[in-house]
Amino acid sequence: MMAAAAAMTQTAEPAPERPEQKRLQPGREHVTLVHGFLANTLMLSLLGSRLRGHGYHTRAWGYRNMRCSILVHARKFTDTLRELDSDPSIDSIHLVTHSMGGIIARAALDSFRPRKIGRFVMLAPPNRGSFVATAMARPLGWLFQPIVELSTAGDSLVNSLAMPRGLEIGVIAAEWDALVEEASTHPDAPHAHATIPCLHSGLLFRRETATLVAAFLEHGRFPKTAGPPGTESNRAGADA
Repeated sequence: MMAAAAAMTQTAEPAPERPEQKRLQPGREHVTLVHGFLANTLMLSLLGSRLRGHGYHTRAWGYRNMRCSILVHARKFTDTLRELDSDPSIDSIHLVTHSMGGIIARAALDSFRPRKIGRFVMLAPPNRGSFVATAMARPLGWLFQPIVELSTAGDSLVNSLAMPRGLEIGVIAAEWDALVEEASTHPDAPHAHATIPCLHSGLLFRRETATLVAAFLEHGRFPKTAGPPGTESNRAGADA
Protein backbone atom coordinates (compact mmCIF):
# COMPACT_ATOMS: atom_id res chain seq x y z
CA MET A 1 0.00 0.00 0.00
CA MET A 2 9.91 5.50 1.62
CA ALA A 3 22.76 9.89 -0.89
CA ALA A 4 25.64 10.71 0.20
CA ALA A 5 26.29 14.39 -0.60
CA ALA A 6 28.04 14.99 -3.90
CA ALA A 7 31.20 17.03 -4.14
CA MET A 8 30.62 20.77 -4.40
CA THR A 9 31.83 20.78 -7.99
CA GLN A 10 29.40 18.04 -8.97
CA THR A 11 25.66 18.09 -9.54
CA ALA A 12 23.77 15.98 -7.02
CA GLU A 13 21.64 13.27 -8.55
CA PRO A 14 18.19 12.48 -7.11
CA ALA A 15 17.93 9.34 -5.06
CA PRO A 16 16.38 6.46 -7.01
CA GLU A 17 12.74 5.81 -6.24
CA ARG A 18 12.06 2.60 -4.35
CA PRO A 19 10.46 0.12 -6.77
CA GLU A 20 7.51 -0.62 -4.49
CA GLN A 21 6.57 3.05 -4.26
CA LYS A 22 4.81 5.14 -6.85
CA ARG A 23 4.44 8.87 -7.24
CA LEU A 24 0.95 10.27 -6.97
CA GLN A 25 -0.34 13.77 -6.69
CA PRO A 26 -1.10 14.36 -3.00
CA GLY A 27 -4.74 13.63 -2.22
CA ARG A 28 -5.76 12.51 -5.71
CA GLU A 29 -5.71 8.81 -4.74
CA HIS A 30 -7.49 8.62 -1.40
CA VAL A 31 -7.69 5.63 0.95
CA THR A 32 -10.21 5.48 3.77
CA LEU A 33 -9.41 2.91 6.45
CA VAL A 34 -12.09 1.48 8.76
CA HIS A 35 -11.37 -0.51 11.94
CA GLY A 36 -13.21 -3.46 13.40
CA PHE A 37 -15.23 -4.32 16.49
CA LEU A 38 -13.74 -3.25 19.86
CA ALA A 39 -10.92 -1.42 18.06
CA ASN A 40 -10.09 2.21 17.25
CA THR A 41 -8.44 4.40 14.63
CA LEU A 42 -5.06 4.26 16.41
CA MET A 43 -4.78 0.63 15.36
CA LEU A 44 -4.85 1.81 11.73
CA SER A 45 -1.98 4.28 12.16
CA LEU A 46 0.90 2.05 11.06
CA LEU A 47 -0.92 0.68 8.04
CA GLY A 48 -1.96 4.20 7.06
CA SER A 49 1.62 5.42 7.37
CA ARG A 50 2.91 2.62 5.17
CA LEU A 51 0.27 3.29 2.53
CA ARG A 52 1.27 6.95 2.52
CA GLY A 53 4.77 5.71 1.80
CA HIS A 54 3.32 4.17 -1.35
CA GLY A 55 1.95 7.56 -2.40
CA TYR A 56 -1.64 7.40 -1.12
CA HIS A 57 -3.47 9.97 0.94
CA THR A 58 -5.08 8.17 3.88
CA ARG A 59 -7.78 8.86 6.42
CA ALA A 60 -8.88 6.64 9.29
CA TRP A 61 -12.62 6.52 9.89
CA GLY A 62 -13.85 5.21 13.22
CA TYR A 63 -16.73 4.80 15.62
CA ARG A 64 -17.02 4.51 19.40
CA ASN A 65 -20.38 2.90 20.00
CA MET A 66 -19.86 -0.86 20.02
CA ARG A 67 -23.40 -1.70 21.11
CA CYS A 68 -25.49 -0.30 18.26
CA SER A 69 -26.27 -1.96 14.94
CA ILE A 70 -23.72 -2.12 12.16
CA LEU A 71 -26.28 -0.30 10.03
CA VAL A 72 -26.03 2.77 12.29
CA HIS A 73 -22.31 3.00 11.55
CA ALA A 74 -22.98 2.33 7.87
CA ARG A 75 -25.30 5.32 7.62
CA LYS A 76 -22.65 7.58 9.12
CA PHE A 77 -19.99 6.12 6.85
CA THR A 78 -22.25 6.81 3.89
CA ASP A 79 -22.17 10.51 4.80
CA THR A 80 -18.37 10.38 4.72
CA LEU A 81 -18.41 8.70 1.30
CA ARG A 82 -20.69 11.43 -0.03
CA GLU A 83 -18.31 14.12 1.23
CA LEU A 84 -15.31 12.43 -0.35
CA ASP A 85 -17.18 11.91 -3.59
CA SER A 86 -17.90 15.64 -3.84
CA ASP A 87 -14.31 16.68 -3.02
CA PRO A 88 -12.74 18.03 -6.26
CA SER A 89 -9.22 17.29 -4.98
CA ILE A 90 -9.90 13.52 -4.97
CA ASP A 91 -9.87 11.38 -8.10
CA SER A 92 -10.39 7.93 -6.58
CA ILE A 93 -11.78 6.67 -3.27
CA HIS A 94 -10.29 3.35 -2.18
CA LEU A 95 -11.49 1.46 0.89
CA VAL A 96 -9.27 -0.61 3.18
CA THR A 97 -11.11 -2.21 6.07
CA HIS A 98 -10.39 -4.57 8.92
CA SER A 99 -12.79 -7.19 10.28
CA MET A 100 -16.23 -5.66 11.00
CA GLY A 101 -15.11 -2.51 9.21
CA GLY A 102 -15.54 -4.41 5.97
CA ILE A 103 -19.16 -5.20 6.81
CA ILE A 104 -19.81 -1.54 7.64
CA ALA A 105 -18.38 -0.60 4.25
CA ARG A 106 -20.47 -3.28 2.51
CA ALA A 107 -23.64 -1.88 4.09
CA ALA A 108 -22.69 1.69 3.18
CA LEU A 109 -21.99 0.76 -0.44
CA ASP A 110 -25.34 -1.02 -0.56
CA SER A 111 -27.07 2.34 -0.06
CA PHE A 112 -24.62 4.66 -1.84
CA ARG A 113 -22.02 3.97 -4.52
CA PRO A 114 -19.59 6.89 -4.95
CA ARG A 115 -18.89 7.93 -8.54
CA LYS A 116 -15.19 7.95 -7.67
CA ILE A 117 -15.11 4.56 -5.99
CA GLY A 118 -11.85 2.77 -6.65
CA ARG A 119 -10.88 -0.57 -5.18
CA PHE A 120 -11.91 -2.31 -1.96
CA VAL A 121 -9.50 -4.32 0.20
CA MET A 122 -10.90 -6.24 3.16
CA LEU A 123 -8.61 -7.54 5.90
CA ALA A 124 -9.89 -10.60 7.82
CA PRO A 125 -13.54 -9.81 7.02
CA PRO A 126 -16.28 -12.04 8.48
CA ASN A 127 -18.13 -12.00 5.16
CA ARG A 128 -19.99 -15.19 6.04
CA GLY A 129 -20.03 -14.60 9.78
CA SER A 130 -17.76 -15.42 12.69
CA PHE A 131 -17.96 -18.66 14.67
CA VAL A 132 -16.98 -16.67 17.78
CA ALA A 133 -19.91 -14.29 17.23
CA THR A 134 -22.18 -17.31 16.90
CA ALA A 135 -20.95 -18.71 20.23
CA MET A 136 -21.29 -15.33 21.97
CA ALA A 137 -24.64 -14.31 20.45
CA ARG A 138 -26.75 -15.78 23.24
CA PRO A 139 -24.81 -14.54 26.31
CA LEU A 140 -23.69 -11.16 24.90
CA GLY A 141 -25.94 -10.40 21.95
CA TRP A 142 -28.39 -8.49 24.12
CA LEU A 143 -25.60 -6.06 25.02
CA PHE A 144 -23.65 -5.91 21.75
CA GLN A 145 -25.92 -6.01 18.72
CA PRO A 146 -23.05 -6.48 16.21
CA ILE A 147 -22.29 -9.88 17.75
CA VAL A 148 -25.71 -11.14 16.65
CA GLU A 149 -25.38 -9.43 13.28
CA LEU A 150 -22.01 -11.12 12.65
CA SER A 151 -23.07 -14.65 13.52
CA THR A 152 -22.91 -17.46 10.98
CA ALA A 153 -26.70 -17.88 11.06
CA GLY A 154 -28.23 -17.83 7.60
CA ASP A 155 -30.53 -14.95 8.50
CA SER A 156 -27.91 -12.80 10.26
CA LEU A 157 -27.23 -9.33 8.92
CA VAL A 158 -23.86 -10.25 7.44
CA ASN A 159 -25.38 -13.20 5.56
CA SER A 160 -28.37 -11.17 4.38
CA LEU A 161 -26.46 -8.12 3.22
CA ALA A 162 -25.84 -7.85 -0.52
CA MET A 163 -22.25 -7.80 -1.75
CA PRO A 164 -21.30 -4.82 -3.90
CA ARG A 165 -21.13 -5.79 -7.57
CA GLY A 166 -18.99 -4.36 -10.32
CA LEU A 167 -16.29 -3.50 -7.80
CA GLU A 168 -12.72 -4.82 -7.65
CA ILE A 169 -12.40 -6.56 -4.29
CA GLY A 170 -9.30 -7.94 -2.63
CA VAL A 171 -9.37 -10.02 0.56
CA ILE A 172 -6.43 -10.72 2.86
CA ALA A 173 -6.97 -13.41 5.49
CA ALA A 174 -4.93 -14.15 8.62
CA GLU A 175 -3.71 -17.73 8.61
CA TRP A 176 -3.86 -18.06 12.41
CA ASP A 177 -7.12 -16.16 12.86
CA ALA A 178 -8.92 -17.22 16.06
CA LEU A 179 -12.03 -15.16 15.24
CA VAL A 180 -12.81 -15.64 11.54
CA GLU A 181 -12.29 -18.82 9.57
CA GLU A 182 -10.50 -18.45 6.25
CA ALA A 183 -13.52 -19.80 4.36
CA SER A 184 -15.66 -17.10 5.96
CA THR A 185 -13.49 -14.31 4.58
CA HIS A 186 -14.52 -15.05 1.00
CA PRO A 187 -17.32 -12.75 -0.21
CA ASP A 188 -20.12 -13.88 -2.51
CA ALA A 189 -18.62 -11.88 -5.38
CA PRO A 190 -15.58 -12.07 -7.67
CA HIS A 191 -12.46 -11.25 -5.67
CA ALA A 192 -8.73 -11.77 -5.29
CA HIS A 193 -7.55 -13.53 -2.15
CA ALA A 194 -4.29 -13.72 -0.20
CA THR A 195 -3.26 -15.12 3.18
CA ILE A 196 -0.64 -13.85 5.62
CA PRO A 197 0.70 -16.02 8.49
CA CYS A 198 -0.42 -13.97 11.49
CA LEU A 199 -3.29 -13.43 13.91
CA HIS A 200 -6.52 -11.52 13.24
CA SER A 201 -5.38 -8.07 14.39
CA GLY A 202 -1.79 -8.79 13.42
CA LEU A 203 -2.69 -8.03 9.82
CA LEU A 204 -2.73 -4.32 10.68
CA PHE A 205 0.91 -4.35 11.74
CA ARG A 206 2.56 -6.61 9.17
CA ARG A 207 4.66 -4.89 6.53
CA GLU A 208 3.56 -7.34 3.85
CA THR A 209 -0.06 -6.35 4.49
CA ALA A 210 0.67 -2.81 3.32
CA THR A 211 2.66 -4.17 0.37
CA LEU A 212 -0.21 -6.39 -0.74
CA VAL A 213 -2.81 -3.67 -0.19
CA ALA A 214 -0.80 -1.14 -2.21
CA ALA A 215 -0.30 -3.66 -5.01
CA PHE A 216 -4.02 -4.38 -5.20
CA LEU A 217 -4.96 -0.70 -5.11
CA GLU A 218 -2.63 -0.06 -8.03
CA HIS A 219 -3.17 -3.16 -10.17
CA GLY A 220 -6.42 -4.75 -9.00
CA ARG A 221 -4.64 -8.00 -8.11
CA PHE A 222 -2.20 -9.42 -5.61
CA PRO A 223 1.35 -10.38 -6.67
CA LYS A 224 1.65 -13.95 -7.90
CA THR A 225 3.38 -16.42 -5.61
CA ALA A 226 4.44 -20.00 -6.11
CA GLY A 227 1.70 -22.48 -5.32
CA PRO A 228 -0.30 -25.44 -6.61
CA PRO A 229 -1.53 -25.04 -10.22
CA GLY A 230 -5.04 -23.67 -10.50
CA THR A 231 -5.12 -21.97 -7.12
CA GLU A 232 -6.59 -18.47 -6.96
CA SER A 233 -5.30 -17.55 -3.51
CA ASN A 234 -1.81 -16.29 -2.76
CA ARG A 235 0.10 -16.85 0.44
CA ALA A 236 2.37 -13.98 1.47
CA GLY A 237 5.82 -14.56 2.88
CA ALA A 238 6.51 -14.73 6.58
CA ASP A 239 8.79 -11.71 6.82
CA ALA A 240 7.68 -9.03 9.28
